[in-house]
Amino acid sequence: MTNKHLGPVFDDFLDEEGILEEVTETAAKRVLSMGFARLMEQQNLNKAEMARRMQTSPNQIRHLLDEADTGVTLHTIMQVARATGGRVRITVE
Repeated sequence: MTNKHLGPVFDDFLDEEGILEEVTETAAKRVLSMGFARLMEQQNLNKAEMARRMQTSPNQIRHLLDEADTGVTLHTIMQVARATGGRVRITVE
């Protein structure tokens, strides 16, 4: 017996439930937040120093690292890359 909610069919299930976009967006933000946190940790950057480098407030850094806050902009993502010497690669399928 196979589970009908595995693989590509799971996306169909989420779509039928009307939550595919929300779940996908939240998952993408979680990956971004974890990547930002990893870059900061690798460079021993605290929120205050990261905010200084990005010319923003520590509160904005908290939003950036909040996995549930999906309101991050491409501009902000690029600022993180510049502040940490990282690169941004975006793929749309």
